[in-house]
Order: sequence, then structure tokens, then C-alpha cells
Amino acid sequence: MVTKYDKALSPSEIRSIRDEDIDFSDIPELDESFWRNAEIVRPDRTEQITLRIKRSVLEHFRAAGKGYQTRINQVLESYVRTQDRQRSRER
Repeated sequence: MVTKYDKALSPSEIRSIRDEDIDFSDIPELDESFWRNAEIVRPDRTEQITLRIKRSVLEHFRAAGKGYQTRINQVLESYVRTQDRQRSRER
């Protein structure tokens, strides 16, 4: 039975473990109450677009290094959520 390892396993080491050797004893069964309260969450996928941004804004995000496009998206998403909350309070 597979339990714990001293180091992280590589993908090939993980693939080599047989299903019947995996210890699931600490994982609770998904009973009827779990499924009764379950909710389908659809992923919010990204879409590639062309967007014009001021050079100073782009330089600011690029200065923090790799992942600047993700950070720009996070800022925009935060703005949208704030706007949505404000609109729902006004109704």
C-alpha cells in the first residue's frame, strides 16, 4: 500500500503506482449530502485579443517580471467584480 514519500514524486513515478496500491483511507466518501449540495462551476476561460494599453501601464506590469499579462487580467477582473457588487447594491 502506498502511503507517504520522503520526496516529491516525478510524473513518471506517479504513473507507475498501481491504482490498487494507493491508500485512500484519509479521503472521505462522497455521500448523498455532498452531491445534494454540489454546484457546477464552469471555468471562466481566457480569450486572446488585441488590446491597446498605455506604455506606462504596460511598463509598470512588465517591471514585476514574468506573468504580467496574468496580473493585468487580475486587476481587470477585480474591477469588474467591484462594479458588479455596486450594481447589485443599487437594485
